[in-house]
Amino acid sequence: MGGTWEDLRLCDDATDEYCRQKLRMSMAMFRQIVAACAAYVEKKVTHDRMPFPVEQVIAFALYRWASGETYESGTSAFGIKRETGLQAVRDVTSALLQAYPDAIKWPVGRRRAQILRAFRDKGFPNCFGAIDCTHIFIDKPAGAPSANYYDRKQKFSVQAQVVVDLDLWIMDVHIGYPGSVHDVRVLHNSQLWRRAQAGELFDAPPVSLPHGVVTRGYLLGDNGYPVVCPWIVQPYGGIDQGRDEERFDTRQKVAWMCVERAFGRLKCMWRLFLRTHKTNLDTLPQQFVAVCTLHNILLDAGIDFDENLLWEVDENGVRRRVDLGIVGNGAGGRQRCTNVDGDLLRDALRDRLALM
Repeated sequence: MGGTWEDLRLCDDATDEYCRQKLRMSMAMFRQIVAACAAYVEKKVTHDRMPFPVEQVIAFALYRWASGETYESGTSAFGIKRETGLQAVRDVTSALLQAYPDAIKWPVGRRRAQILRAFRDKGFPNCFGAIDCTHIFIDKPAGAPSANYYDRKQKFSVQAQVVVDLDLWIMDVHIGYPGSVHDVRVLHNSQLWRRAQAGELFDAPPVSLPHGVVTRGYLLGDNGYPVVCPWIVQPYGGIDQGRDEERFDTRQKVAWMCVERAFGRLKCMWRLFLRTHKTNLDTLPQQFVAVCTLHNILLDAGIDFDENLLWEVDENGVRRRVDLGIVGNGAGGRQRCTNVDGDLLRDALRDRLALM
């Protein structure tokens, strides 16, 4: 085979499989994305003498995100200069966000009903989703206070807060805070927090729970959220648990784990955000939202995920799970809520599960 771009231009079954390997999607899906984004990139000025086909520009950006290769290596496979590659990623990022403005949104209508029903069947009525943060590892940032980006794993990183449903569909994303920042601070400074506090998110028909508790919606979280609000339900934690609390924690974790599965699919398909890499902190948030957009598009299209991408062989030849950058901020031990309403909601959900 020749270069990556030359191989992708062929039209046969082998090319479709090659496209799945290199761009994480079928050739038909790639053409669909090209058609949606073309108007936003085709008139862009390149740094080369001749403008490149839109397909080539979009393919390069997808390849960069999927492979995690450096610009120097990636651009040579596409026959373009490094400067053109940088511009291509900026252009395709912008194009995806413009072409698919509703790919990431809070669920309404039929999708909301499906999400609520799925969580109800898991034992959590009126649950809208699961929330967690992942760290995107970066080289030591230039022109920024590097200590702020030094996280608990002694790596430089940027935090991304994501809310997903049981189908791994991303409903909300907030990215940009340095890796040293606690999950709760990220939450407090997100649009999700502001909208929830304003009563704009959790508006399901009221469900009555034991002890007179009524809920219109909430999220599931881990112990990184020692509940600071009435709409995040965390596990009890600790080792001194009663039977009902132990059962609650097991069921809560099974449901909440959808967010970790989403991180696995998202970051292993788009490996630039799995590996430590050199990045522009000004453009990283938009690029991450762009791959979250792709994540939802491919889920909706039924594009399969290769579970083998979750594993790697280390320098000693040992096969192990990849590091998804889920650092965690839990304090450990039994966690009591710092919000009375949140405490009552969790206890009511625990007692409802005990009656099932």
